[in-house]
Amino acid sequence: MNIKIINKSNHDLPHYETEASAGMDLRANLTEAVTLQSLGRAIIPTGLFIELPVGVEAQVRPRSGLAAKKGVTVLNAPGTIDADYRGEIGVILVNLSGEDFIVENGERIAQMVIAKHERAEWNVVDNLSETARGEGGFGSTGVK
Repeated sequence: MNIKIINKSNHDLPHYETEASAGMDLRANLTEAVTLQSLGRAIIPTGLFIELPVGVEAQVRPRSGLAAKKGVTVLNAPGTIDADYRGEIGVILVNLSGEDFIVENGERIAQMVIAKHERAEWNVVDNLSETARGEGGFGSTGVK
């Protein structure tokens, strides 16, 4: 799938690191470092602007290493970039650790997954079909 992109950063375009990678890393595009205090959050710019085809979204997801090692994650994971959005891609980072985290220019801060999606049309009815699960919700299937 070809996607139009404008890169106003000084960094390479996002790319797949391996043959089977689902996501491409997004890098911080900063003129100066940003300090995320414990429980702090900030929108980190990437310098990237994209034009997605209708029926496709870009999902912004946490980088597992950053989350596991530093406690820094994407706050609204996954963030959705809609096909009609033309602004700069920003990543809402949150620091869930007990220590400050410094985001440097060029640092890999999130990953982006391109995904097709469907649009739904509602069909209002009086009843839904029965299933074995029924109305069982949160934790209804057990933990083991």
